[in-house]
Amino acid sequence: MTAARLRQWWADLRASFWLRPAVMTAAAIVLAEALVRLEGKVSLPDGLDDLVYGGAAAGARDVLGALASATIGVAGTTFSITVAALTLASNQMGPRLLRNFTSDAGNQYALGALVATFAFSLVALRSVHEGDDGGFVPQLAVSAGLLMGFGCIGVLIWFLHHVAASISVDRVVALVAAELDQALEKACGDGTDPEPALGPAPDAAALRAPGSGYLRVLDDASLADWAAGCGAVLHLDVRAGGFVLAGGVVGRVSPPAVREAARAALAEAMVLGQSRSVEQDLEYAVRQLVEIALRALSPGINDPFTAIGVLDRLGATLAGLVGRTLPDGVFRRDGEVRLVRPATDYAGLADAMFHMLRQGAAGQPAVMIRMLEVLAAVAAVEPDPARRAVLARHAGLARHAALGGTRDPAARRAIRSR
Repeated sequence: MTAARLRQWWADLRASFWLRPAVMTAAAIVLAEALVRLEGKVSLPDGLDDLVYGGAAAGARDVLGALASATIGVAGTTFSITVAALTLASNQMGPRLLRNFTSDAGNQYALGALVATFAFSLVALRSVHEGDDGGFVPQLAVSAGLLMGFGCIGVLIWFLHHVAASISVDRVVALVAAELDQALEKACGDGTDPEPALGPAPDAAALRAPGSGYLRVLDDASLADWAAGCGAVLHLDVRAGGFVLAGGVVGRVSPPAVREAARAALAEAMVLGQSRSVEQDLEYAVRQLVEIALRALSPGINDPFTAIGVLDRLGATLAGLVGRTLPDGVFRRDGEVRLVRPATDYAGLADAMFHMLRQGAAGQPAVMIRMLEVLAAVAAVEPDPARRAVLARHAGLARHAALGGTRDPAARRAIRSR
């Protein structure tokens, strides 16, 4: 398994809703069994004896049974109602909200605490029995179960507050913007733009995709190392986030003699899936922000303030690129070009940010005015003439769309002044 596949697998595993609850449940089962076996074999320090459960077997059975039924009932009811509320809220913010809920570590720990207490109570309950000799009461396990039950009350209160906050559109926008900033932090450099690479050789052999799906991650480093070891040059036509068709041409390799080896190396380096990933796909997080803004501008919701908030986040992202270079998709080894693939440049990133949003907000003067203000603010801190030209182009497009979308004289004057 390549490093890219391993990283993606680990990221997907950590985001799985079942992993942390399953681990916590297993740990609770082991703890319950250990406390049952330790019963009567350890002595507690003075002062703690009064805190340990001292009732009979019937009372212990009632306590553990109540804990088990209460925790599993609360878990089922609370999470089912929460998912229903999130489904309704996702109509405004898109399916991203549900993905945030399932991948949130706090939600996973909350479910894990309730399910783990349920499993702990069941394991401890099976050891309680009555007999002529007095029976067996796992006092340590019952006491620990009571503590876990009180802890679950706090977890439930925190969970309700956390879910109410997570439904807020401002929080969702902030989370998506943070993901975009993290992806740019990993991808961008601080050097100067390198010289562009040449196209593929005339005799380069075509490479076909090993399967279909979205290209989630491409292990660029391993492909460049392989090409350097074979004396080959790879030119790919796809980038992370693109949809690949099985058997479709995804690139070319020269010399043609290493085509079969190149296909095997490419199959190892490509991570295909049913959904896109933000790790290498910079435009994916941008489009998620734009989707939130477009949904907010729909006639059924009509919330221009959310769109204005998204514009502020997009402007902050562009301002954070000042003095930094985006990846160019050219990978060299010992000064020789070994891998060339498409990459998102500044103009492409700006297009993803503003094209669809401008088209959807053309009839909202307040949003268009804010778009012009954001573009002007970014241009004021961006010293690169090429990037300023990109911002000026989008400002011209926004001005034209805004003037065509309103007949209000005051709004038209404000648009021209911006």
